[in-house]
Amino acid sequence: MDTMAAEVLVDFITSLDGYASGEGWPGFWGLEGPEYLAWLGEQPEVTYLMGANTYRLMSGFAAGIVPEGQDELRKEEEETVDELTKARKIVFSSTLEEPLKWANSTLVRGDAVEAVRKLKETESGILSTIGSLSLARDLIRAGVVDRFRVVMFPVITGATGSERIYDGYPDVALDMTEHRTFDGRIQLVEYRPACSSTHLSPPRPDRSLRPELVQMFDSGRTSALMTVARGRVSPLP
Repeated sequence: MDTMAAEVLVDFITSLDGYASGEGWPGFWGLEGPEYLAWLGEQPEVTYLMGANTYRLMSGFAAGIVPEGQDELRKEEEETVDELTKARKIVFSSTLEEPLKWANSTLVRGDAVEAVRKLKETESGILSTIGSLSLARDLIRAGVVDRFRVVMFPVITGATGSERIYDGYPDVALDMTEHRTFDGRIQLVEYRPACSSTHLSPPRPDRSLRPELVQMFDSGRTSALMTVARGRVSPLP
């Protein structure tokens, strides 16, 4: 990649079960710790990419709106919003109207993917998504994403979770480039796409395998848990 070209980073924080948020939970699910917050403070400046829904939500916090179930923003949330206010933000929307009221925000209409392609060619630094699940999905599908980072918090939000992150995403093979643990419980993993195409096909069975294995592949039961031992296939309960 051209050293002068900008990098596109898709950046998510998620629950363990892949939700971007949970009803009634505070920011970071209330589970952020000093190591994670210190790491956030060390990150380089980026240009944030977002859609209309994320813009409305985050600009509302900046204007003093408090999340449902809270009396006020916590200190960590206020600091995050303050940093976002100072940062450059590019907002892709056909419904928002100019001028955008949130400081340092630029509205872009039209095809977001093509706009990001042009930004990659004409700018340097990091172009990072924030929230904006549909935008991130479109960028991944178009093959313009250079880095994919997920910070997983130790919580399962099966009952209250909203915004399932990966629904509708293409199949993408990834190569891990970094991983670390914060505060003994928060896990960061970062990847790069393993190939130029994001549309991958499931592996085809090796016809030299025993017939029962080939039949399992052909029937689509590749997700079944199984053990292969003593020359037989035993599905696990």
